[in-house]
Amino acid sequence: MKSPAELRNRKQELRQYAESARQAQPDKDALSEAICRRFAAMPEYSAARTVMVYVGVRSEVRTLPLLKAAIEQRRRVVVPYCVGSELQLFLLESLDDLASGTYGILEPRSELRAPPSGRVEAGQIDLVMVPGLAFDRRGGRLGHGKGYYDQFLPRLRQDVLAVGVAYECQLLGEVPMLPSDVFMDRVITEEAVYPGRGRAT
Repeated sequence: MKSPAELRNRKQELRQYAESARQAQPDKDALSEAICRRFAAMPEYSAARTVMVYVGVRSEVRTLPLLKAAIEQRRRVVVPYCVGSELQLFLLESLDDLASGTYGILEPRSELRAPPSGRVEAGQIDLVMVPGLAFDRRGGRLGHGKGYYDQFLPRLRQDVLAVGVAYECQLLGEVPMLPSDVFMDRVITEEAVYPGRGRAT
């Protein structure tokens, strides 16, 4: 049994490995399209009234085409943004609502965040797409270590699916998980949909 300190060191090693693999992955646009197509094909996506989708940045799975399509389909689409150590939620009505913010990530424009009409509570979300540096086939997730999603996901209703998305090259044999880490309900790559242990475990 590894100590928490040993687990953290191992996670940092895996972060570097997964980041390199993701950056080296060719055809990111085509693979991202396949991944997002699998996500949108889930029955839970069709049934969801409010869907939360992160805004892809750098070498992450690219989500802007999915966001654009969801808006055009008049879906209720929510994107996260960072305030201090927490994720906040914004109701996205147009890609023009986004501008470069924290860590160079596209975020809701600051002047649009204040009106109550743009704010969304975690309890309103019906389905969540979750980014990550690496995943395993159990639904184990490795983020950047800041804990944004591990703090946010427990705020969701218990019936809400948390779905990790990644390129197949980001899948590891096993992601070391601390007690505070949250398992995904599913992990989607360009090759498959993997059922995870889920947030209830």
